[in-house]
Amino acid sequence: MKQQTLAMAADQGENFERFRRPTRRDEFLAKMDSLVPWADLCAVIEPHYPKAGNGRPPIGLERMLRMYFVQHWFNLADQACEEALLDSAALRRFVGIDLGRERVPDGTTLLKFRRLLEKHDLGAALFAQVGQMLQDQGMKLSTGTIVDATIISAPSSTKNASGERDPEMHQTRKGQHWYFGMKLHIGVDSKSGLAHSAVVTAANVHDKHPLPQLLHGAEQEVYGDSAYASQQVLIASKAPQAQDRTNQRAHGSSIVADLERIVNRIKSKVRSRVEHVFAVVKRLWGFSKVRYRGLRKNATRAFVALGLANIYLARGRLQA
Repeated sequence: MKQQTLAMAADQGENFERFRRPTRRDEFLAKMDSLVPWADLCAVIEPHYPKAGNGRPPIGLERMLRMYFVQHWFNLADQACEEALLDSAALRRFVGIDLGRERVPDGTTLLKFRRLLEKHDLGAALFAQVGQMLQDQGMKLSTGTIVDATIISAPSSTKNASGERDPEMHQTRKGQHWYFGMKLHIGVDSKSGLAHSAVVTAANVHDKHPLPQLLHGAEQEVYGDSAYASQQVLIASKAPQAQDRTNQRAHGSSIVADLERIVNRIKSKVRSRVEHVFAVVKRLWGFSKVRYRGLRKNATRAFVALGLANIYLARGRLQA
């Protein structure tokens, strides 16, 4: 074990800050430190990570993964994440950096790490590994899946170097408003409320098209909003035993329409669990707008954010 330097002792508040108490950030990072399966996630990336050779040795894989997760949790750009580590002792403790001995990995190093994950589609692999860990902890997939999609906005301005909007993003109409960006489609277990599948498309792709990819095949029930109404053929193509529990469209004020609305409200008590995942990804993690150009880069971010959201939503059960 390395001898503690004065900088690290100051970060930990030893003999310097007698009246300091843990903040909510400290508590959150400590909880995530204990719940994230670091060894398993590093094993997913390790075959693709640079090995020590004749040049400068690479930064430790787990340290870079921790820095990458900090970027997700606090919605930081590459350079902003470097500056946040320089500014916050809590973040340095979580990542494991002692300024008395070493520098903070710079934004370019984080950029290269992020591009490594994007190149090898490791975002989806990390999401799958988190799902496997949760199943090993007893959170098995049930016989019901809730499907839904949300729009992630993209800049619509053409004031950039290319003079055009992102060609992989598209616009779509929802209600009386137009949106430009991409869609994140997810399948959530109806019992645990955890996401088990995801698809990223342009915003103009209808919600129903990725539906078979969001099912695991053993469903007995499929829940969704009215965008998935009357899609029994698509559901049966992947889950032949599943019953269609999606909300049906009700028009007018007839007795039949009023009865359909009552049934929809009953279904929505189960269907609402999918909104908890979106709330974590978009509100807590800040992924309501894309940060990069192109679907592939943002898909990697989406898969990693969903994996971290699953850990966060299951924190009580994992601690128990």
